[in-house]
Amino acid sequence: MVEKAIVANSAAVREWDSNGTVFGFREGREGHQAGEFGHNDFYPVIVAACHENPSINGAQALKAMLLSDEIRGRLAEVFSLKSYKIDHVVHGAIASAVVYGTLMGANIDQIESAIGMIVAHYIPFRAIRAGKQLSDSKGASAAISTEVAILSMRRSMMGFIGPKDIFRNPEAIFRLNEPTKSDNESPFDLMLGHEGDDFSVMGMHFKLGLYEHQSAGAIEGLLKLIMDTKFVKHGNFDAIKSIKIVAYEPAFGIIGDPAKKNPTTRQSADHSMVYIVSTLLRKAIENPALYENVSCLDDLWKKLMLTPYDYGAEAVTNKNTKVLMEKHTFSHGGEEYDRNYPEGIPTS
Repeated sequence: MVEKAIVANSAAVREWDSNGTVFGFREGREGHQAGEFGHNDFYPVIVAACHENPSINGAQALKAMLLSDEIRGRLAEVFSLKSYKIDHVVHGAIASAVVYGTLMGANIDQIESAIGMIVAHYIPFRAIRAGKQLSDSKGASAAISTEVAILSMRRSMMGFIGPKDIFRNPEAIFRLNEPTKSDNESPFDLMLGHEGDDFSVMGMHFKLGLYEHQSAGAIEGLLKLIMDTKFVKHGNFDAIKSIKIVAYEPAFGIIGDPAKKNPTTRQSADHSMVYIVSTLLRKAIENPALYENVSCLDDLWKKLMLTPYDYGAEAVTNKNTKVLMEKHTFSHGGEEYDRNYPEGIPTS
């Protein structure tokens, strides 16, 4: 069944964590800077629709992927799910239903009905991401929400009717968390790009290499230190006395949990700032040719880029990585750092 193929493929995409991140920040437009984040885990929806509907060509598939990102990204600008402990995949589930339904010939009423079902029946909370060692649920969150989105859309196309006007529904997550003065209004206006270059995807950050996006500032800082000061000595782990990282919220909250100083699973390692930085630094120290043919940060990143192997069982238990992790302190930088997010990801 198509929703089972989609849940498998979306989970596989997420397992690598090599995707993009949107920060829901539209500069210069009041009310469109909610700062919700989310990832580009939803392209398998389009691939599945193409498989089911052979009339869809490559150009249409790419437009559909753009539409998925546009809806998801613009919802992230106007409603911060994380503020209410709701998992960020909800916006992607809504986008997935719209795009899948559109590609499969659903009408507007059927698409509205499917969105209503998603929001009324299937809201995931950030409990998925809580705990000392993260479970498979964290990596499969987007996949499972996409599964129910496509199931809702298929039910709707077969005549099942879900709640209408879900963005104005006083008991749904939107008005429930952000009450409005009138019963006939949504807590936000949604603006979508139609032409030119004002599309949500233009503001998304796409990763080369595998790491939790909130660690990108620390990775950049470490690469600059290695490049500018040449402090790394081959094989010498004792030369480093301490490592101090200071960052903004939500980076500190998401990947700064003290329990993650000793990750035992791939999911927890991926969400541990100290593991990510220590692994990158270990690779630098272990590389005898680290500074050869390096003239810019891109050259250095190509040598130290984190790959799936850096989150495998052997890497997670590496003794040298653990030595470096013990040298870390990671703290929240406070208001000075927070006010520059999400426009930036300030990290020292």
